[in-house]
Amino acid sequence: MKPDNYPQQPSHIWEHFYQFTQIPRPSKHEQAVRQYVIDQAEALGHRWQCDAVGNLVVYVPATPGMESSGTVIIQNHLDMVTVKTEDKQHDFFRDPLSLAISDGWLHADRSTLGADNGVGCAAALALMTDDSVAHPPLELLFTIDEETGLVGASELDASMLSGERMLNLDTEDWNELYIGCTGGGGWSFTRTFKTELPASNLSYFSLSLKGLAGGHSGIQIHQQLGSAIKLLVDFLQSIEQVQLVHFKAGVAHNVIPREGEVIFACPSSEAEHLPEILDKLIQQWLGYLPAADHGLSAALETADPAAGLSVEDSTLLLDLLAAFPHGAQSYNLEQPADLVDLSINLACVELSEGQLELESSLRFFNAEQAIPLRRSVESLARLAGLQVEPKAGYPGWQPDFGSPLLAKAKALHQRLFGIEPAVKAIHAGLECGILKSKKPDVDILSFGPTIRAAHSPSERLEIATVAPFWQLLTALLAEM
Repeated sequence: MKPDNYPQQPSHIWEHFYQFTQIPRPSKHEQAVRQYVIDQAEALGHRWQCDAVGNLVVYVPATPGMESSGTVIIQNHLDMVTVKTEDKQHDFFRDPLSLAISDGWLHADRSTLGADNGVGCAAALALMTDDSVAHPPLELLFTIDEETGLVGASELDASMLSGERMLNLDTEDWNELYIGCTGGGGWSFTRTFKTELPASNLSYFSLSLKGLAGGHSGIQIHQQLGSAIKLLVDFLQSIEQVQLVHFKAGVAHNVIPREGEVIFACPSSEAEHLPEILDKLIQQWLGYLPAADHGLSAALETADPAAGLSVEDSTLLLDLLAAFPHGAQSYNLEQPADLVDLSINLACVELSEGQLELESSLRFFNAEQAIPLRRSVESLARLAGLQVEPKAGYPGWQPDFGSPLLAKAKALHQRLFGIEPAVKAIHAGLECGILKSKKPDVDILSFGPTIRAAHSPSERLEIATVAPFWQLLTALLAEM
């Protein structure tokens, strides 16, 4: 059900976005939302086409008088990140989102909102369904499975597209125009450890950490948000003769880990000191973590004895996790200091019954700059006896400050809103890099309304930025 104060204008965007929030659309499960788009197209008699993996293009004829203008591609992805707080009962494969509005922001109840990239999808549909909009021929491209590694764009059949100009609507800061994005890659690591039966001189505990902000491992990596993995390791390395039984933290390669739990054993003589150690560390952490992480909470409880790693293997694994790089590695020398050139996210750790799985991802503008980081990560993993499986990477989108599309959008933004927009590149893996590699001659620009805390349960959309975003989009198309 819509909140009583759900926004009304621009009506077509807000209605389509609401429908997107009511249709489950996890990555790899976009069938229902894709059908919604197809139904909208067929109701208006528009042709559409899907490729072999499920990417969809809807072909919208030009409005009268603009038939001779060149075709414009409008590009978005259908899927959303599915993250919720532990206390939220929600099935992302079945349940609609529950929406609320507070202080000018639209958000979901303790889960991701899917404004990334649902609001862009809604704008693309609004261009089709709002007959007051003037535009050239449009190719509305809806890709699938973006959030798990830009899979849809990577497998796109580019022969479905003819446009030589493209607007991507997947960036998240209003009054900013984006002309570049990072490439990326990553790894999964595995190892099987021997386990030992419980010993009588050991005490067993569980520690869970919750309340960190988490967030997008690209556009928020410079904010120095806390990692549940790193904090849990910090605690465990403060205990003598610790033995790991279970370790689980992180949900996806592109999300900064916000929650985690460990089960461990230590000599019974150490047990009485654990609350004091934890309290001291929490105070230390809060002394340097950003305000967004100050909801951190910890629960230390006794646990049942269980087989775990030896002290030696536990030490090895904790040393690996402590030494594993995480966060911004270098910054751009020309752009503002918050533009990261190279970063890495230690995303997921799971240790269960001696089976270890790690996942990490990296982002870069210059692939060659990332080579030393790749080598150091893989060397560290091999030293710890891990099997290394690199994941398929994807290209970046190198900024083009001479873009005609950029020049037109800058001038139009200045004329409409009286301010010059910032021109930026984004430290995130937009599909633009892949699409540019498939269609090298396409001129690309990306912009969108303001979204905060994407990929986290705090994700929210600033309502006041949607109307001007729509105004710029429609005015830009009208002048093409």
